[in-house]
Amino acid sequence: MAWLLVIVAGLLETGFAVCLKLSHGFTRLWPTVAFCIFALGSFGLLTLSLKKLDVGPAYAVWTGIGAAGTAIYGMIFLGDIVSTLKIVSITLVIVGVVGLQLSGSSH
Repeated sequence: MAWLLVIVAGLLETGFAVCLKLSHGFTRLWPTVAFCIFALGSFGLLTLSLKKLDVGPAYAVWTGIGAAGTAIYGMIFLGDIVSTLKIVSITLVIVGVVGLQLSGSSH
């Protein structure tokens, strides 16, 4: 259950990063409100998951999902440049997070 919280928190991190861009420096109301909701949800779920999980792997999964998800979202929906290097780099982030998780956890 704790890992599910980390995954959802990572997805919410993607949401708050995208809303941060869409808020244009907190000058647009609804993206700013959405940023606050996503950020509170993301940090809240991560906090709950850390009661059961080691901080290193949980944080790596959270940030990995957020970073990869945000980059992918930007390329698909926001017109960010798509390149082979960017795709390979996102893949390496995901592989690194999986490797860290597979390396062992006490829980």
